[in-house]
Amino acid sequence: MNPLRFIRWLALAGLLASTSAAAQVAKVVWHVDFADARRLSAMIQNVNNMVTTYQGNLEDYDVRIVFLSGGIRFLTADPLRGTPFQEDEAFRKQRPDLTVRLQQLRTLHQVKLELCEITREQLGLPKEKVIEGVAFVRSGVVRIAELQAKGYAYLKVE
Repeated sequence: MNPLRFIRWLALAGLLASTSAAAQVAKVVWHVDFADARRLSAMIQNVNNMVTTYQGNLEDYDVRIVFLSGGIRFLTADPLRGTPFQEDEAFRKQRPDLTVRLQQLRTLHQVKLELCEITREQLGLPKEKVIEGVAFVRSGVVRIAELQAKGYAYLKVE
């Protein structure tokens, strides 16, 4: 084989391999239906570790966190009085830090935050009281099932 032709072949093979690798996107959906701030804090750390690993490996990713049920308390400063997810003193103190960390995932790492409209409506929480950047989905569990059907890995912190 002609050396110039061989070099062109190697370059083309490398281009095809990099194009194939670039086409793959790591897709993950995290499920937050709990009201425990300790669990959310652990999950945020796990998500941060995940996305920084993807970034360090120069991998594309699409990471989403879907909040429903008790998870709504993490997406609002409203105390949710009279609901099963009403804040207590300990959570009131933790909320600012958790909110900042969630917003950092969203703004610095492009993690998408999604909230179940059914939960929000049942609690009577106006959309304006949800933190900035949260997308609304009709049903959180349906959204998770849709994402799984599209190849997203499902994760939940226990």
